Amino acid sequence: MRRLTLLTLIALLAGCNRDRQPDAYGTFEANEVVVSSEVSGQLLTFTPVEGTAISRGAVVALVDTTQLTLERDQVSAQREAVGARASEVTRQISVLEIQREIARRTYERTRRLFEQKAATAQQLDQAERDYRVLGAQINAAIAQRQSVSKEVSSGEARVAQIEERLTKSRIVNPENGTVLATFVRAGEIVQPGQPLYRIANLESLTLRAYITEEQLHAVKLGQQVQVNVDGGDGKLIPLPGKVQWISAKAEFTPTPVQTRDERADLVYAVKIAVPNQRGLLKIGMPADLDLPPSTSRT
Repeated sequence: MRRLTLLTLIALLAGCNRDRQPDAYGTFEANEVVVSSEVSGQLLTFTPVEGTAISRGAVVALVDTTQLTLERDQVSAQREAVGARASEVTRQISVLEIQREIARRTYERTRRLFEQKAATAQQLDQAERDYRVLGAQINAAIAQRQSVSKEVSSGEARVAQIEERLTKSRIVNPENGTVLATFVRAGEIVQPGQPLYRIANLESLTLRAYITEEQLHAVKLGQQVQVNVDGGDGKLIPLPGKVQWISAKAEFTPTPVQTRDERADLVYAVKIAVPNQRGLLKIGMPADLDLPPSTSRT
């Protein structure tokens, strides 16, 4: 009789354990990245395909660069022409400086002769005028050289900008992940900021679940928890998870989410990182959460 009673008790306990309700519910999400074009033009190539994996740094698209290349060549030619003008002005300044030095010596010699009454006032004025005119010409040439130098710098900046746009014409995938959706095809005309495709790293998904205020005090960042997903035929597949974020602000219970205590009006969102090496988890898949015994409510 005692043995029968013990077996019955064990069976009842086991049944209670199977019927135990989860501590929280939620759905899986991923950190999605929308990759956009940074330049305008025809999309010559576009390789992303929905459901395929792409590595970080892979070139996935190319925007037509013909016009940019022509513009760069034109600006480069203009820059070279302006650079030649700058060199010519520099040579002119050197010649003028030599002429001014000769004019200075002539002016000083004429002034001494004038003091000795061996030169006329007209000769002195002529020598002084020649000397000062050459000085003014040198100053004007220096100002011209500075202006031309600014044009050269402006041309270099324009070439650098075009080179940057040419670089951005090659669309580079920003991170390892799986293509979730594509929005364009090769041959289409794209504009700056236009989305091309959406990608996410599915090796680890995030379960966004909601806990009550009574559970909040015992949930810690980095804490290990158990996540359960439906494995078919009513079976649950347990998966390890780690708490990576806890909301600091309460919110009303979301409509599609039920917490264990349906009477609680306010809940706190938490994010649980769950490895997905086997590819079992999908974005939007529902799951429930079992907290450690110290945080669960009976």
